[in-house]
Amino acid sequence: MNRDVETMSLNEKGSVNKNVASQGNTPELPSIASPLNDQQLNQLQQTVTDLSSQQLAWVSGYFWGLAQNQPTASSTPMNQTAVAIAAKPAGKLSIIYASQTGNAKGVAEALEQEAKAQGIAVELFDAGDYKGKNLAKETHVIIVASTNGEGEAPDNAIELHEFLQSKKAPKLPNLQFGVIGLGDSSYEFFCQTGKDFAEYLSKLGATPFIDRIDCDVDYEADAQKWRVKALDTVKDALSSGSEAEIVQLPVGAAAVGHSPYSRQKPYTATLLTNQKITGRDSGKDVRHIEIDLEDSGISYQPGDALGVWYENSGDLANAILSKVGLSGVESIDVDGESLSIHSALVSKYEITSANLQLVTKFAELSGSKKLLKLVEDKDKLRQYASNTQVIDVLAEKKTKLSAEELLGLLRRLTPRLYSIASAQSEVDEEVHLTVALVEYQQGEDSRFGGASSYLSRRLEEGEEVKVFIENNNNFKLPQDDNTPVIMIGPGTGIAPFRSFVQERDNRDAKGKNWIFFGDRTFTQDFLYQVEWQKYLKSGVLTQLDVAFSRDQHEKVYVQHRILEQAATVWEWIEQGAHLYICGDANRMAKDVHEALIEVVEQQGKMSRDDAEEFVSGLRKEKRYQRDVY
Repeated sequence: MNRDVETMSLNEKGSVNKNVASQGNTPELPSIASPLNDQQLNQLQQTVTDLSSQQLAWVSGYFWGLAQNQPTASSTPMNQTAVAIAAKPAGKLSIIYASQTGNAKGVAEALEQEAKAQGIAVELFDAGDYKGKNLAKETHVIIVASTNGEGEAPDNAIELHEFLQSKKAPKLPNLQFGVIGLGDSSYEFFCQTGKDFAEYLSKLGATPFIDRIDCDVDYEADAQKWRVKALDTVKDALSSGSEAEIVQLPVGAAAVGHSPYSRQKPYTATLLTNQKITGRDSGKDVRHIEIDLEDSGISYQPGDALGVWYENSGDLANAILSKVGLSGVESIDVDGESLSIHSALVSKYEITSANLQLVTKFAELSGSKKLLKLVEDKDKLRQYASNTQVIDVLAEKKTKLSAEELLGLLRRLTPRLYSIASAQSEVDEEVHLTVALVEYQQGEDSRFGGASSYLSRRLEEGEEVKVFIENNNNFKLPQDDNTPVIMIGPGTGIAPFRSFVQERDNRDAKGKNWIFFGDRTFTQDFLYQVEWQKYLKSGVLTQLDVAFSRDQHEKVYVQHRILEQAATVWEWIEQGAHLYICGDANRMAKDVHEALIEVVEQQGKMSRDDAEEFVSGLRKEKRYQRDVY
């Protein structure tokens, strides 16, 4: 998933941010007359104690197939048909999620719960833990895939994504599959990873049992409809008797390990602190936000994100209504609830960032020559939509709209995800964020980001805010506390590394810690400077390299500091260091990635191709992790 539609390019306007089924005790073998002797029974009992319920079901079906084709004394040896029947894949649903920040994982977990409630034999897999060759043993698979960066697979799915394109991938004539893609249509490679998986599986001979769906940022309603249809299809297939090894779980089997709070059911927390941490003369307004989680029972880990449900500006809602000739008191139905159009704009719909669909639909409604011409050029349309707010699209041509027409242009409001800037081992029942206010001029008017202005300007200390934790298993500290760590986080990308250092300090980790930080100026934009100095003095932070782009004639960024320290960076990598990048995906992350390849090429004395392969290997080993948006 792309982290935040409010993101601005780094060093210009700053960046905002931003299962396994439960297993009971193995049942004892029934006390019935057995054709097996005592020794065989004992061997069988010892074997089944190590098997899960799904494995037991498969073995049962496998043996059934063997029995059906077991030759009699007078028959010939088992023929090819008998072997094929015996090796038939198990009849169950496997759900695989390719998730960067947690949205795809959430959809997959909901799918798993709904499947269990219907009595469908189901198993959930992280793409990083799933062996591609096992697809040949499956009958029904659903892949839930988000798209990272410019059409890239999420970190946890890189290996599976590459495997399915390789010569090692098995033929899959017995596999039926479904794919649900999550993405943001304002990006060029919308839902590309989902499209890739569907294409690769089809080329290997698998058959889709349901059409692929590509979901935009407001994906929940579409995803829910798709899940219902997909599970109905799977249940019919698995209960039709066409699969010999089918076993169904008890209806209503409960999933385990789920927090009571989620995107759908957020926790109502309290804002404790809103402190500006850039200087008086800084060109950016960055806030340190502290939120109280007392008595919530919510837990999180360094690297996780906090989802924030925000409200839009009432003044902005009024301005939009005025543009289209509405008073604001018009009644509208939203999810079965009757609201004024003004209330709906404040709490239910996205009214800041524009998108491709909005621009296209308004071009048709208004007849604007400028917008109609833009719609004909996808690249220019995408650029315009990503740099224009809703109110400025509506200003292109004065057009009266009904309440229904206006809402038909808008996406539903979605929460913003922010990298957590605290370790719970340090702050206990609090969670901290580093939030940059999105602000720029549009003619004589100021424009603000929806969530960033809510947290920075409109939400008062002591007021309530709805939040939830979005776990990110693709951005985690190494389990071994002796492992060196290199953290690269310009601007608000420093947020998760504050949590990393706090956690390493509280765990008394012996591994070395190195931070690369960059921003505009030393005096105005050195975020958490006093804290880094404290950690340097105590020895928790081994090294800190900074790049302040506007403090000298030629601009200097973090990638330049990495190249300056190439020999030491390579030395740390050879010592097993884990590398982390957080921040802007469009420019910074690409430049840093390129710098790392150059370090490996020069210091490791490798060819360009070998260096790229080496860095790719670090990602697969989870020694190189990125949280970019």
